[in-house]
Order: sequence, then structure tokens, then C-alpha cells
Amino acid sequence: MPADTAEARDARQALTALRGEVAKAVVGQDAVVTGLVIALLCRGHVLLEGVPGTAKTLLVRTLSRTLDLDFKRVQFTPDLMPGDVTGSLVYDNRTAEFEFREGPVFTNLLLADEINRTPPKTQASLLEAMEERQVSVEGVPRPLPDPFVVCATQNPIEYEGTYPLPEAQLDRFLLKLTVPVPSREDEIAVLQRHAEGFDPRDLSQVRAVAGAGDLAAGRQAVRAIHVDPKVTGYVVDLCRATRQSPSLHLGVSPRGATALLATARAWAWLSGRDYVTPDDAKALARPTLRHRVQLRPEAELEGATPDGVLEGILNTVPVPR
Repeated sequence: MPADTAEARDARQALTALRGEVAKAVVGQDAVVTGLVIALLCRGHVLLEGVPGTAKTLLVRTLSRTLDLDFKRVQFTPDLMPGDVTGSLVYDNRTAEFEFREGPVFTNLLLADEINRTPPKTQASLLEAMEERQVSVEGVPRPLPDPFVVCATQNPIEYEGTYPLPEAQLDRFLLKLTVPVPSREDEIAVLQRHAEGFDPRDLSQVRAVAGAGDLAAGRQAVRAIHVDPKVTGYVVDLCRATRQSPSLHLGVSPRGATALLATARAWAWLSGRDYVTPDDAKALARPTLRHRVQLRPEAELEGATPDGVLEGILNTVPVPR
């Protein structure tokens, strides 16, 4: 299917309207909403990082409502077991047989709240489902619904009692989005809404403006977006530069380069174009790559950050003309 058909244009219009609808409940997070839509178009998962109280849970709940998708939330805790996420076999006294009881992972949009608070075994069970898009119990594979996207959250300032995700598992997330504290004007707007009676538990004022059909049409259109060989080379050069950076202990893998190309294509389509530009890659480089690099200890002591290192690379790698 070409990137610019009537069906694709309708899907783009519906998905673009999401931002306005989400804004009825969440103020000032348009960039994060766009990132989540890009992840849905790429069938990728998202790591949301932000301090408590920045509406991460409300944001994902509202997005699921505007897309008319099934939504479930799991609060990750140190005593959470893999079966609590994926489901398990339960003995039925009436039939004298074991039956599979689905866990919360069987949904369209799963919010994994504070994923770094649960032990590696439970983290791994979720990440396996993310990668394989199925759950296997007693050798029987059970496919997950489509679409299936995990939005995992973590707190960037509180590390006591946490189990940080290993680099190999972080690489499974398509994007790492930073949820900022709102600006002064946006925070005033939040308080005014609450003073007028806004209840974050009541999303009745938010309506569905898109659906699974729009996502499917959008994905097909994104696959038809043209990528010039020069742009492909630019994406590879950006990722290779991270492997040679003196500030980084770990650079971006080829999987990361593939992810950057995919998110750049989705952004190009959302922007109304049927081709990718180097600026598309630059725009998505930080959210797509920041969690795939690891700073050297000495660079960290000097105050370097992944975003800062990536910014330097974006400024030095030649842009194709």
C-alpha cells in the first residue's frame, strides 16, 4: 500500500487528533504522546522516565481510551512473581484439570509501573512476552493480542531497593521518553482544572478518536515510506559514532540503528511526507538511542549525560545533502 492513500490520510488525521484529546486530561505532554503514537506505529515498547506526580499513569490510561484499546496496569513490587504478570495454570476442582488463567499481560496497552522495583526473574518474564509477543506455559504458546505495547515507568531519582534493567533488556524498548515536570503555565492550568472539579479517575470527557484499524493502516503506510540510501548511511554513521565515543563504554547496537530508522519513518509519515529526511533521524535520535548507550564512569563523574553525548554526535556527524 502506498504511503499516501485515502485510508492512510484518514488514519494520520485520526492519530494526530489524539494529542488534542489526550490534552483534555493531561496538560503539556504533547511530545510524550507523539512518542507513544510512534511506538504504536512501530509495534515497539516504551520506557517512561519521570519523577512521581508527572501524570505518567494518567497519560497511558488516557491514550488507551482515545484509541479504544484494552488497558491494564501492574504495580511492580519486590514480591511480584512471573505468573502474576503472564498468567499461570490453576487447578479446577470441577473438571479435575489444570486450566490457564490469563495474566494482565493479555491486553493491548500494559502499564508496567515502576518496572525496576521487581526482581530480574519477573522483569525477564515480561520482556520475553514483549519480544516474542506470546506467553508459553508448560510448552504451550499463547499469542498476545495485537496491538500489544508495554509502557514501563521508572523513577530516575530513587534507586534504593530497585533492580535496574540490564543493558540487554533496555535494548528491547523502542523508545525511552522523559516525562518532564510541566512548565509554570501548564502547572497553573493543572491546578485550575482540579479546582474546577477535574477527577483523574473519571475520563468520561475523553472520547475515542482512533482505533486499531487506524493503527493497522498507519503501520502499512509507514512501511511504504521511502528511505534514500544516503539517509540509511547517515543513521548507520550516527550509531557507529556512539561506538567510537570516548565518553561511552557501550555504543548503539545494529538493533538500535534499525529502531532509529523505524521511528524516523513513522515520524516522517506523521509529518505528512512519504520520504525520510536526515532531520527525522536527528529528531528521534535521543529518545531512540539514549537508553542504548552507557557512559564511562569517568565521563559520568565529569557530569556527562547520554543526551549530552548524543547531542555532540549529532553536531559532528556530517549530514547528507
